[in-house]
Amino acid sequence: MLVVNTEYIPGYEVVEVKGLVQGNTIRAKHVGRDIGASLKNLVGGELKGYTELLTEARREALERMLSQAEQLGANAVVNVRFTTSSIAGGAAELYAYGTAVIARADGAPASEPSTPSI
Repeated sequence: MLVVNTEYIPGYEVVEVKGLVQGNTIRAKHVGRDIGASLKNLVGGELKGYTELLTEARREALERMLSQAEQLGANAVVNVRFTTSSIAGGAAELYAYGTAVIARADGAPASEPSTPSI
C-alpha cells in the first residue's frame, strides 16, 4: 500500500475516496528510561530511550491506520499526518491519520485500479 503525506500521488489518479482512516497508541514511560533521561538532562544530548519509544509508537499507529485502510478496500492513503498528545503523567498518545483511497496509475484501464506499493 502506498502511503504519502501529500494530497495526491504523482503518476496516479485518485479514482475513489474510501474515507478517513486512523490509528493510535498510548505509551507510558519506562522507569529505566526515566532515570537515564534525567541523567542525560544534566549533560545534554539525545534521549535514545524516548526516541526508541516514539519510533515504536509511530510504527504501531501507522500499522493500525493501514489495517483500517485495507478493511475499506483502499490501495493507498494520502495526506497522512502524525500528532502526539499528553494523556497523563508519563503517558502520551501518538495518532496517525489520513484519507484512504483507490489510486490508479495514470494510463491504466479504468476498470482495473492498480495496487501501488511502497
